[in-house]
Amino acid sequence: MGNAERGSAGTRSAGTAPPLLEVEGLSIRLPADRAARPILDGVSLNVAAGETVGLVGESGSGKSVACRSVLGLLPDGARVEGQVRVRGRDVLTLDRPGLRELRSRQVAMVFQDPRAAVNPLRRIGDFLTEGLRAAGTPAERATARALELLDAVGIPDPRGALRRHPHEFSGGMLQRVVIAAALAGEPELLIADEPTTALDVTTQAEVIAVLTRLQAERGTGLLFVTHDLELAAAVCDRIHVMYAGRIVETRATGDLFAHPRHPYTAGLLACTPRIDPDAPAPRPVPGRPLSLAEAPPGCAFAPRCAFAEPRCSAEPPALRPSGDGLAACLRADEGILP
Repeated sequence: MGNAERGSAGTRSAGTAPPLLEVEGLSIRLPADRAARPILDGVSLNVAAGETVGLVGESGSGKSVACRSVLGLLPDGARVEGQVRVRGRDVLTLDRPGLRELRSRQVAMVFQDPRAAVNPLRRIGDFLTEGLRAAGTPAERATARALELLDAVGIPDPRGALRRHPHEFSGGMLQRVVIAAALAGEPELLIADEPTTALDVTTQAEVIAVLTRLQAERGTGLLFVTHDLELAAAVCDRIHVMYAGRIVETRATGDLFAHPRHPYTAGLLACTPRIDPDAPAPRPVPGRPLSLAEAPPGCAFAPRCAFAEPRCSAEPPALRPSGDGLAACLRADEGILP
């Protein structure tokens, strides 16, 4: 599916299906001696059943923290404002049994490093069946389910794979195993937090193909986190761009690539390598990302922005309508971007 097709599909999906995930005004702040600004600052997004929504940005922008909040995994000592609702239930108010049910039946997460998600001393069969057996599934049925899942994600010889240990799998094959484990409880929402970061390009494509095929077959909502806009374009219906804990732009994928309205989004696109013969050389985004120790009064991106004006350093711009999406830039509608 091309960028434009995927963008229009995302608009239809978001407009017709009720939200599966709703994040509204989520702010997470650590004690002052640990961070001068919020880790997340007023983040709002939603994902409908069967929809793929991207969350992109440089390392440290808050993407992973936003994802973990959907599972109720918050930093120690954090002060939290806003709501995170899955099927209308606010995750931030759930007790331990409620969180256990959420994580076993409604929401599952695929993390960046598959080797950090498994116990290296236990066999893959134990890893896949543990949760099923804890939920009361008989051992024989749990094993049969594990075989089904391994086959679904393309693991050769599923029965033999159950007897192997994690070190006997390549990174790509082990990530498939982790995806299988995430799907074991048939979740309504799948969160993929940079699931291909440590993989080579060919294996990345294979893992993404598995994720998107299974998501389409099961109608699962997918929140896909990456720092790679080109990868997000191949997967997502809509994309949210994050910078310094805030969403600075959101729109359908095709429109984001064709008409970015925030200079940071344009910068991410400009630093992406192109294979076209006449494509310009990649240009890095100037400067460096904002650290948690810095809390400038205005737009966090202003020190790196070629279009910044004095007013940009006065107060953070609100995320407001711009074209067919939203942008947090005072100059978003001035046509400053090519």
